[in-house]
Amino acid sequence: MNVIQKVEHWGDSHRAKWLDVVRIVLGLIIFSKGIALISDTGHQQELLFKNSVFGFSEMMSSIAIHVVAFAHLVGGILITIGLVTRFAVVIQIPILICAVLFVNISNGFSALNSELWLSLIVLCLLVLFWVVGSGPFSVDYQIKYKRV
Repeated sequence: MNVIQKVEHWGDSHRAKWLDVVRIVLGLIIFSKGIALISDTGHQQELLFKNSVFGFSEMMSSIAIHVVAFAHLVGGILITIGLVTRFAVVIQIPILICAVLFVNISNGFSALNSELWLSLIVLCLLVLFWVVGSGPFSVDYQIKYKRV
């Protein structure tokens, strides 16, 4: 049994049911962030273009915003319903790390920067659900234990 299988087994056997509510809320937050990115791409592209550590051009910042928005929309839905939750979480983790390090910290490391705090909380919850998995109120659980 390798390390990943041991982590999955531990996460599946040590699971509180109330964490499913937290997982659903997390998925809805990520999905709503994807909608917010799609609805205001101009502002986000400008922010990424101005504060970019990587030297993005306008076209690259536009592509990055659309890829992140797509990942948030699809990942948010998958996390909410609990389908391939660990995979969806692993896709979201690098996006949130970049958001915390490069986008939110450039706005200032203060108590008033609510986007930074939301990103940090979401990042911590993503790591939590990467370890513990989706839980009993999920499509993954229904497929794995309740063979239909």
